[in-house]
Formats: sequence, structure tokens, C-alpha cells
Amino acid sequence: MSVEMKIPEVGESITEVTISQWLKQDGDFVEQDDIICELESDKATFELPSDASGILKILVEEGETIEVGTIICKIEAGEGSSKPSNQTAEISNEGEKKEATQTTTGPKETGEVKEMLVPDLAESISEVVIGEWLKENGDFVELDEPLCEVETDKATQELPAEAQGILEIVAEEGATLQVGDLICRIKVMEGAPQTNDNGQASTASSTTTASTPVSVNQTYATGHPSPAAAKTLAEKGIDSQNVQGTGKDGRITKEDALKAEKAQPSSEKKKETSTPPVVAPISGSREETRKRLTPLRKTIARRLVSVKNETAMLTTFNEVNMKPIMDMRKKYKEQFKEKHGVGLGFMSFFVKACCEALLEVPQVNSIIDGEEMVTYQYCDVSIAVSAPKGLVVPVIRNAEAMNFAQIEGTIVQLATKARDNKLSIPEMTGGTFTITNGGIFGSMMSTPIINAPQSAILGMHNIVQRPMAVNGEVVILPMMYLALSYDHRIIDGREAVTFLVKVKERLEAPERLLLGV
Repeated sequence: MSVEMKIPEVGESITEVTISQWLKQDGDFVEQDDIICELESDKATFELPSDASGILKILVEEGETIEVGTIICKIEAGEGSSKPSNQTAEISNEGEKKEATQTTTGPKETGEVKEMLVPDLAESISEVVIGEWLKENGDFVELDEPLCEVETDKATQELPAEAQGILEIVAEEGATLQVGDLICRIKVMEGAPQTNDNGQASTASSTTTASTPVSVNQTYATGHPSPAAAKTLAEKGIDSQNVQGTGKDGRITKEDALKAEKAQPSSEKKKETSTPPVVAPISGSREETRKRLTPLRKTIARRLVSVKNETAMLTTFNEVNMKPIMDMRKKYKEQFKEKHGVGLGFMSFFVKACCEALLEVPQVNSIIDGEEMVTYQYCDVSIAVSAPKGLVVPVIRNAEAMNFAQIEGTIVQLATKARDNKLSIPEMTGGTFTITNGGIFGSMMSTPIINAPQSAILGMHNIVQRPMAVNGEVVILPMMYLALSYDHRIIDGREAVTFLVKVKERLEAPERLLLGV
């Protein structure tokens, strides 16, 4: 009896695949679920497991491109559930010894397989990208242990395991999936995992006693790179034979490939004759790197271009004397931190000043909704934060009702989440006005782009000691340029300039922010 193996359906839009590499030879004995070859599509690389145990008969050669449903090999099963008789007695005896010395404790398979699907993250999110797998295929995972990073056009978050057991990866890194698509499977196991000498979890089926000198299982995976590792090694020009695999059964993982370095010539090869060496002309490095744009970066690019094309954006400038605020901070910052547990920064002064100015010039606190103008009676202030994956704008809700300590505490909390890529969708949704601080990077003056659908954004810049004329005398003062970009469709120049002047007046007299005048 033979089992015909066909190319499975691997995606709704994928009609053909290429046989990348056969991991088993024609005539080899294969066990059920052994990986026998790698398949490549225009979206991802994935492995094909054997449907039965038996002798492999290959019908399609490496490099051939075939359609989904095509028969690529046969498994001559029959009664071949056991290994062929030409296996050496030495291997058989070694297997018997290994089985005899295996421990009986540890997790046991329950027979249940947990399928993990792309969760429904938010109402407006229909697809995600698999960012980075934090676990390898075949690893033992605990319940709620992070498995991979899932990227959307708004945020990146970790996907926790929904069960304890052995991980089987279905979606490779970089794959784009719809909500509800299969990401991975977990072969559910009961019982606590044992740990090996390195403190790593191991199942009972792979644990052996120290008395049996058994090396790493020699399988198809030994010394063979995963698809992601193979790509990395190819980019670095390193032969996989020169890399030691640390994955299951000695497989070369992506981490192994990232750590691998080109072999340096031996000292004997480096020996030169007594003739002085000829120094070759130095032309400099010609290396370059490429990496895909993340969904977040694509969304930022699309929205910024959309704002430039769809709004009548103008920018007005002013400058503010920061000495009063700096004097107040110097005088009270220690007492402020001791009482409230957070530092007194510049941002809380700007948030308070903008909130009061927004309530006095409500046109700036408005948006266009179709053929209507919506004016907000509250101030949800978005703060631009530079995160590892790109620019994000978490929102301080009802900032007009907060005091300095509450604003500073909220900013610290949101900024920490942004740097750790843990901001939720609601924390970045909404906002009626945005503040961005390019001054922390040394920017002297810029024209910030509006954060749609908002109608205005305030840009802060660096503080520079400049000579200023005060009461007919030249005085050196710490000055900052302010920039207000606004949508001229609903905000006229008068409202924009008035708003910026009111912000300036409150910053140069910070006691007004405390007195509310």
C-alpha cells in the first residue's frame, strides 16, 4: 500500500510552489510527521511533513515549480511502520539502551492539539504580520508564555501560548495573515516539564540518564538551517557546514545564523615571506542592508502623505523665553519629586498652557467631519513619542482637568509603554491636539505635520542661549522657537496666531498656569 502526497493548499492566493530542498533521499525510510522537504511560495517558506511511515519515492525534483494539488512523492507504507531491516544492530541497541534509560517523569501527551488563530485585536484591524518567533519549532512551551510578536498597522504585541505542550509553527516570520487564520499548533501535554543542565525545559521523551553516552539525535535537522536561518547565512555569505546548530537535534536556528561569523584564515595561511606586504588600495565598505517596512511604518508613511495632500496646512512661528520656567523648576523640582514621585519636566507646562489656550480659542480644538466642523469642549492631548518601531502618539485624556503631577505621571507611564511596545490601541486612539518635541534631538526649527484628523499640532524645539533686547538692554536668555502647524480650511491665521501668543504668554509667566488666569 502506498500513500500519495500532494502539495497542500497553503494560502488563498497561492496557486503554485517550488520544491526548495528535499531533506530525505529517494528510498529513505521516513516516519510519520518527519519533515521530508521544504516548499517555497511567493510569500513564505514552509516544511512538508510525511503523511505516513514507509519508504520514500520522490516524483518531483528540487527546483521544480508545481501547482497546488500535484503529487510530489509516494510513501510505500504497507507494513512498513517499523524501520528497514538494513538498520545496523548498533543503532538498534543504542536505541534500546536509550529507551531503557529514559525517565518516566515529566509531561505526557494528552492527544489534544490546540490550534492558535489570529485573534480579533480591534474593530479596524483585519490583518497582521508575524514579526518574530520567540520560540523555535518543536520547543516545549508553557501556558501564557510569549510565542511570537504580532504586528499591526497601529502596534506590536506578543502572542501568548494558549496551552502547555510542543509548538508546531505554521506561519513563518514575515507572513501576512487575516484575523482568524492559523498561526501555530500546540500538542497539549500534562505535567510540569523537566529541566536539563542548562535550565531549559525538556519533555520526558527526550530525557536520558547520564550513564548512557548518547549524542544529539542524528536526524534531517542535524546541521540543517531553518528557512529563516538559511536566508540569514546566505546574506552573510557563510556556509551552513561551518555553523554549530543549537536547535532541536542540532538544527541551525536563526539565532545561530545571526551569531555566526565568517571563518578567519588560520595563522599558517596568514604567514608571509620576508618580502614586505603589498598594501591593496582601500576603497571603503560597499555593504548595504535591506529590511521590510513594518505595518506601523507603512501606516505612518501613508497617513503623512495623505495629510500633506488633503489639508491646507500652514505653519506659524513664535519664540518663548524659557527662563521663568527653568527658574521655577530649579527651585521646586526636588520638593516636587519628593512629594509626587515624578520629575517636573517641561512637557507638563506646555500641556497646561495648550489646554488653556485651546479652551480660549476653540477653533484650534476642532476637526472636519464630512461637511461639518466638530469642536471639542475637552482637551485630549496627544504626545508624540519616538518608539523602537516608529513614531506613536499616545493620548492624555481630559488633560485640562489634570494638575502638573498627574500630567507628568501619565506622560511617564505612556512613554514607558511606547518604548516597550506595549501601548494598546485605545491608548493611541483619538486626541484633539498634538504636541511634539523635536528639541530633545537638537532641532532648532521645524514645520511639524498635522496628526489627522486633528487640525493643529504644536512643535517644541531646543533651548538656545541667545542675546535678546530687554528694556533697551542686551540680555542673554534661554530661548525656544515654537511652531504651530494648522489646517487653514477651518483655522484662520488670526486664530492660529492668537493661540500661539496665548501659549507663549503662559509659558513666560508660569504662575498664570497655577492661578488659572
